[in-house]
Order: sequence, then structure tokens, then C-alpha cells
Amino acid sequence: MAETDAEESEQGPELVERVAAIDIAKASGMVCTRVPHEDKPGRRVQRVWHVAATSGAILDLADHLICQGVTRVVMEATSTYWKPFFFLLEARGLECWLVNARDVKNVPGRPKTDRLDAVWLAKLAERGMLRASFVPPKPVRELRDLTRSRAVLTHERTRHKQRAEKLLEDAQIKLSSVISDIFGVSGRAMLEALIAGERSPRALADLAHGDSAAQLAAGSSMLTR
Repeated sequence: MAETDAEESEQGPELVERVAAIDIAKASGMVCTRVPHEDKPGRRVQRVWHVAATSGAILDLADHLICQGVTRVVMEATSTYWKPFFFLLEARGLECWLVNARDVKNVPGRPKTDRLDAVWLAKLAERGMLRASFVPPKPVRELRDLTRSRAVLTHERTRHKQRAEKLLEDAQIKLSSVISDIFGVSGRAMLEALIAGERSPRALADLAHGDSAAQLAAGSSMLTR
């Protein structure tokens, strides 16, 4: 972890004594910590350094922040790049705040000397001038991920079913005209038989069960090309 040299600054009206801020990009984050000076009351020590956006580097950062006694870590909601930092630091027990970049930009009084966004973010955080955005707790996030994945898979399943039905129609096999669900028990049995090379309409119709059998009794001709 390559830190810059520590800088000292005067102490202001801090509400959070030990704070860290992270300006996050795609492949890395610029970290700034601001903590009280150990030997000079009324002074604060500021350190700034880069951290790679890898799991190992972020976990090392978490250990470092814990050793420094940091009680709050603030980061801007930049695309989805914030998630590895937020989730891994949170998992280590650190209090993480995700803030809206627009809220940070609208805070007046940014000194020209604070060229680094992480420094300005840390100063706002220590003075209680930021508002945390809502991030659902881990169980809710996991449920959302599962729900989203299920919706995607359901959509993909429907799309593939439609492609299969179109393929049958193009081959003049009107299976969907005589069976309401070609992917039900009867439909699957017939599809498997077709794949295996069965071409006899009567043999295919004999694979039907229940209501499908009655429907196919009158429409077995639909099963031939």
C-alpha cells in the first residue's frame, strides 16, 4: 500500500473523528484518511494513496482502516464500481456510506487546494455535511439478485420456447395447433421422439396423455410435414 507522506492540517468542527473517503474509478480508488495527530492536539493527519480495485487490495485496505480506528468510510456512487469497495469493507465491519455525487458537488466552499476529490469528500464526511444514500442490507441485496436472475432466465426460457415452436412451424409440424403446451408432458415426449427420428403421426399421437390424447385423435395429421 503506497501511501503519500502524511500532511498536517488544523482541526475544525469534526463530527466524525476518524474518517476515510474513496474516490472510485474503474480499476482503482484514491483513498484519503483524516485522523487526529497523535502528538499534536488540535491537528489532523491526512494521508492519500491509490488502492487497486481487487479483492486482495480492498481487504488489505480494510485491515489498514481498522488499525487506524476509522469509524466511517465514505464513497461516491460511481457507476457500479463502488460495489466491491462497499461490500468488502462492510463485510469487515466498517461503517460504509454511499453518497450521491451530485450532493457532493453542490456543497459550497471547496478550496482550490483540494484538487483531489477524495480529500474534499473526507473533509465533508468528518464535518457531517454528507447524507448517506440507502443501500439495502445484504439479505435484501441477495434476494434482489436472485429475483433479477430468475426474471432473466424466465425471459430466456420463453424466447427459446418461441424459437422451438417457430422451427416446428417452419417444418410444417403443427404441434402447437393440437396441444396447448408443447413443452408439457405430452409435448416433450413428442419432441424427444421427433429428435430421435420418429416421423409417424400415429406413433407421435400415441405419446399424448390426458386431454392432449383426445385433441390429437382428431388432428394427428398436424404432426406430419
